[in-house]
Amino acid sequence: MIMNSLVWLVNTIIHYLTIALFIYIIIDLLVKFDAINTYNRLVLSVINFLSRIFEPILKIIRIVIPRVGGIDISAIILVLLLQFAAHLVQEFSYGLY
Repeated sequence: MIMNSLVWLVNTIIHYLTIALFIYIIIDLLVKFDAINTYNRLVLSVINFLSRIFEPILKIIRIVIPRVGGIDISAIILVLLLQFAAHLVQEFSYGLY
């Protein structure tokens, strides 16, 4: 019973992190294309918050895996790692029963 709750909690956290990562990618692209005004305090605070969450992880991935043809694939790798972690937790929970 408790293990089901923990598995659900971990999977939910991973799911929300994946959604937040997609939001960060979209906002980052919009800032780079100058489609979002970064002088707006709300926009700036959202960008700073998401940047503090994801940039340390993305920086490590960028060190390990360089750009491919000038394209940064670190966010794609992070999404794959998050999904792998979610499936790993799910498989671990199946092994407990």
